Amino acid sequence: MTLPADLSDWLPAFAYAHRGLHTDRVPENSLASFQAAIDAGLGIECVIRKSSDGRAIVFHDAELDRLTGRSGPLVARTVGELTKIALGQSDETIPTLNDALEVIGGKAPLLLELKTDPTRPVSPLCRAVRRDLEGYVGQVAVMSFDPRVSQWFAHKAPAQARGLVVSEQGSRTLLARFKQRRMVSTSRAQFLAYDIRDLPSVLAARCAKRGMPLSSWTVRSAAQLETALEAGCAPIIEGPGVAAWQARS
Repeated sequence: MTLPADLSDWLPAFAYAHRGLHTDRVPENSLASFQAAIDAGLGIECVIRKSSDGRAIVFHDAELDRLTGRSGPLVARTVGELTKIALGQSDETIPTLNDALEVIGGKAPLLLELKTDPTRPVSPLCRAVRRDLEGYVGQVAVMSFDPRVSQWFAHKAPAQARGLVVSEQGSRTLLARFKQRRMVSTSRAQFLAYDIRDLPSVLAARCAKRGMPLSSWTVRSAAQLETALEAGCAPIIEGPGVAAWQARS
């Protein structure tokens, strides 16, 4: 396994604010949440989807309903429409990836989780992300539950750090674990983002032994933080998990 020159140095060195450092007043995946993470000395994890006109958008859900006053699928709207939509009751609006990169500007390491549709090609979203990352100076890695994403970047942008998001929940049979191991080995991922509920994990330990960096999501308590750190994972933290990290620091 070949890693980007510094991935194994920077990825484990930080805790990452899950969807930015958000609160009741600061929406998740907003520019304000990213600035708050920077101010707190945290890395940033955020979620990327694609607009109808092929732009990389920072937003978690497939539907707009939970996080905005609008309804319907995000993918049905253009970037111009999306960036005018307010997040919750705040003054923040849905940002593009390019907007986020301008705010972050290399001041914090960044994990981008790409959300895909398993029935559709991943190349339009991957191209949109690659386009926005061109010329960006900062520590950034892409990751996804979909192994096609890391495979795409391995082929089309091999210098870009890439990972696989892994969860064993609901798939603990011997056959399911075999499929999971095969997916990891064929994904061409350079790091894993592991479900905290699955740690400690034999598969995660094997990957770590081979020199693959690990992170873990979503760490929401002091106990989960200890579990992640004992497994050698960079924690992706939220809520009480942030307080637990700050208490250690």
